[in-house]
Amino acid sequence: CRQLAQMNIKKLIMFDSAESPLHNVRLEFEKNYPGLDFVPVIGDVRVKERLRMVFETYQPQIIFHAAAYKHVPLMEENPCEAVLANVVGSRPVADLAVEYGAEKMIMVSTDKAVNPTNVMGCSKRICEIYVQSLAKKLQAEGGRFTQFITTRFGNVLGSNGSVIPRFRDQISKGGPVTVTHPDITRFFMTIPEACRLVMEAVTMSTGNQIFVFDMGESVKIAHLARRMISLAGFEPEKDIRIEYTGLSPGEKLYEEVLSNKENTLLTTHDRIRIAKVLEYDYGEACGVAEELETLSRKVEIPDMIRLMKRTVPEFKSKNSRFEVYDK
Repeated sequence: CRQLAQMNIKKLIMFDSAESPLHNVRLEFEKNYPGLDFVPVIGDVRVKERLRMVFETYQPQIIFHAAAYKHVPLMEENPCEAVLANVVGSRPVADLAVEYGAEKMIMVSTDKAVNPTNVMGCSKRICEIYVQSLAKKLQAEGGRFTQFITTRFGNVLGSNGSVIPRFRDQISKGGPVTVTHPDITRFFMTIPEACRLVMEAVTMSTGNQIFVFDMGESVKIAHLARRMISLAGFEPEKDIRIEYTGLSPGEKLYEEVLSNKENTLLTTHDRIRIAKVLEYDYGEACGVAEELETLSRKVEIPDMIRLMKRTVPEFKSKNSRFEVYDK
């Protein structure tokens, strides 16, 4: 939103379920962008009529859909909530974008949707499937249609729940700094960098594409911890020790940016590529979304997980109670 505020846009509607953060953003924007016409709206993507009010009132042209539950271990423990937020919450946004003739909807996805090993990653892959199948249906029908764009990238430094603030907090308390595994690696980019690439993907898209961002080299989390301890003026393992806690449920050692069944197409941007993915029929995607909504609302976890694994056969649970459904 900070980047959009500097782009001479006509109106910015911020739709969020988190009251205090939205209040803080409002105060910041009133101070920093007094000329911007912006509207903060408290709402939840899972409440379709509330969403409809926003579409009806403001007729948005471009929609950035970032609402999601994203913490892997927490979602492994609360899988129905992952499905309700990520799958059930994405569907009305996409459907209303089409109904109200929005030009583009950008869905922020994750590298964890590639060969998912956890419920969170699989739920995001199912969002991608729904949005892509809807876009394919619209293209087949012809005429003017909403363009759907999906962006996949890895961990964003400084975002909510990011490892950097946690390490900083642990160091300030004298340690220990906790890392799940000595060999675990992750891809990282900064918030402005991620937002800029999302904006660039939007401008270059012709619709119905999954854009994959080049995240650079993966980083060993243990090295990051040591570096932060050193930068704080301490000696790792002597002044502040690193403690290995074991992999969290659903967590994998190395993250991929593209799955084995996919390859990519080059774009004019050296850090953005287009993923080629398996395509799904819209009727099938609708059926899965509806059944997942029913199962998640009833908290029927085993049947819900089985359906997710049937829909996304590359979803293989790691270090999780759901591994039994892979056998």
